[in-house]
Amino acid sequence: MILLLSLLLAQAQTPAVKVDSETISGLGARNIGSAAMSGRIAALAAVHEGARLTVYVGAASGGVWKSMNGGTTFKPVFDKQPVQSIGAVTIDPKNPKVIWVGTGESWMRNSVSIGDGIYRSDDGGENWTNMGLRESEHIVKILVDPNQTSTVYVCVPGKLWGDSNDRGVYKTTDGGKTWTQVLKGTNTSTGCSMLAMDPSRPGTLYAGMWDFRRRGWTFRSGGDSATAPSASSLFKSTDGGATWTDLTVAAGSGLPPKPWGRVAVAVAPSKPDIVYAFIEASTSPTADSSSAPTGARASAGFRAERTGISTTCGSIRTTPIT
Repeated sequence: MILLLSLLLAQAQTPAVKVDSETISGLGARNIGSAAMSGRIAALAAVHEGARLTVYVGAASGGVWKSMNGGTTFKPVFDKQPVQSIGAVTIDPKNPKVIWVGTGESWMRNSVSIGDGIYRSDDGGENWTNMGLRESEHIVKILVDPNQTSTVYVCVPGKLWGDSNDRGVYKTTDGGKTWTQVLKGTNTSTGCSMLAMDPSRPGTLYAGMWDFRRRGWTFRSGGDSATAPSASSLFKSTDGGATWTDLTVAAGSGLPPKPWGRVAVAVAPSKPDIVYAFIEASTSPTADSSSAPTGARASAGFRAERTGISTTCGSIRTTPIT
C-alpha cells in the first residue's frame, strides 16, 4: 500500500509534457509495422472516355478507388460494401459505365483477406450489386466477351485454408444472373490461378490451374506428396468453356515436366497466336529431373506461337522464384 501511494505521488509531481504543434506539424504518417503489407494494389483497369482517362484501382484490403483524371486524384467507390479485399476489376468493353469487381485478393499470402463474390456496377461505380459466387473467397480475373458482353468468365482459385468445391472457371451468359462452373480442378485444393482470352476469337480461352494450400506454419504450392501429386496444369478451350484440352498432356509440347506449382497465362493482344505462360515447375524443359535438388524451383516463362496448324513452344526465361 505504501509503495502504491509513493508511485502515485511521484507521478502526480511529474510535470506534464507540453506538445508543440508547430514542431510536429510537418511529420507525416508512416508504416512502422514489421512488414510493408499495407496499401498493396491487387487490380487495375482503365478506359478512355473521350479525352478523359478513367481508372479503377482495387486494393488488397482498401476497396475500389476511381480516378476521372488519369490517376491524378482518386475517390473511394466501394466503401459501403461488406468486404474491402479486391482481387479483380474489369470494365465492360462496350459500356464503360459497367464495372465488374471480384472480391478477395488473389495473392495468397498469410495476411490476405477474403471476399464474398463478384459485384457489378451499371453507373460507373456509384452503386453495386452482388452477382453471386459468394463462396469463392478469392477471385483472380474477370473476362468479358467483347462481342457479347452479357457473357463473362471468372477465374476462382478458391479457399486459402481448406478444401473447396467452389474453385475453377465460371461462366455467365446472362450478365451474372446465373453462373456455371465450366472448369474445375481434379481435386478440392486446385483452382484457377489465371485466365486469358483470345481477343480475336473470344471463345478461345486459356486457364492456369493451381494446386495450393496455406497452413498456419507453411505454404504448399503443388502437390502434398508422391501419393498426392500436384494437379496444377494449363488448359485451353476453343468453344467458350464447353470443353477443355490439357496442354501438358501432348508429348513435345515444350512445357516443363511436372510437378507444377502456380501457373499464369496471357495472350499477346497485338498477335493473339502468341501465348505466354509463366510456370512454377520443378525443372526446366531441358533439365535432367533426376539431378534436380529436392524442393528446387526452375520456374520459367514460355512462349507458344501458332503458325498455320503447327504450334511451337520454347522457354524464354529460367529464373528461380525465391
